[in-house]
Amino acid sequence: QVQLVESGGGLVQPGDSLRLSCVASGRTFTTAWFRQAPGKEREFVAGIRWRDGTTEYSEAVKGRFKISRDHVSITVTLQMNSLKPEETAVYYCASRNDYIISSMASDYNYWGQGTQVTVSS
Repeated sequence: QVQLVESGGGLVQPGDSLRLSCVASGRTFTTAWFRQAPGKEREFVAGIRWRDGTTEYSEAVKGRFKISRDHVSITVTLQMNSLKPEETAVYYCASRNDYIISSMASDYNYWGQGTQVTVSS
């Protein structure tokens, strides 16, 4: 069993940066961030493979967001730069029991409670 706890959400202005953290308890192989805006489906943002640090990003965030992991603190961090109002959403950390970085929410076994990110002037 893996438990995930997110933190770092908040209210920022367009163009600002924000860093989200996800602390995992239990062994995890692949961790990803998803987001869900009101009335929309949950969408993949970025994922990382713990074994070798391989990362993948959605086209929408590529070049602005960076996902990283720390083995000591068992934390996955999502650094978000140049945030846009349309990226306002609840951001979720998710984990799965294999080394495939999937963009499908249904492929992930464990989920955090989510953290709200609001981008507004």
